[in-house]
Amino acid sequence: MRFMVMIRADRHSEAGEMPSQQLLAEMGRFNEELVKAGVMQAGEGLQPSSKGARVRFSGRDRQVIDGPFAETKELIAGFWIWQCASLQEAIDWVKRCPNPMPGDSEVEIRQVFEADDFGAEFTPELREQEERLRAEIASRPAT
Repeated sequence: MRFMVMIRADRHSEAGEMPSQQLLAEMGRFNEELVKAGVMQAGEGLQPSSKGARVRFSGRDRQVIDGPFAETKELIAGFWIWQCASLQEAIDWVKRCPNPMPGDSEVEIRQVFEADDFGAEFTPELREQEERLRAEIASRPAT
């Protein structure tokens, strides 16, 4: 099972404050543990919402909304993609994580849909397309 593990933003991350050297070192050690255990597939921090935008869809209309966004508690400051045997394993890993923010913080864990989760609607042709796209992405050199 794959999981997206999301670190919630706070007023510090939204202000563009960088983590301390100590937190960066602690997170680096934690990420090393994840990689050595074969859990971590990807992970990145995100810039504050002031540097982002949202696109709202209404039928055929598109509306661009520039950041920053007001509800900090609903924003994501960073994420990992993990491969775990179960939700409980992902929870156990998160409980070992250094606190990602200076004060209280929250980390959300969500299972990623896999091809089989979509049932018959995900036709053999659509599966083939998905596999082809994943292979193309994997073959690209890292930037």
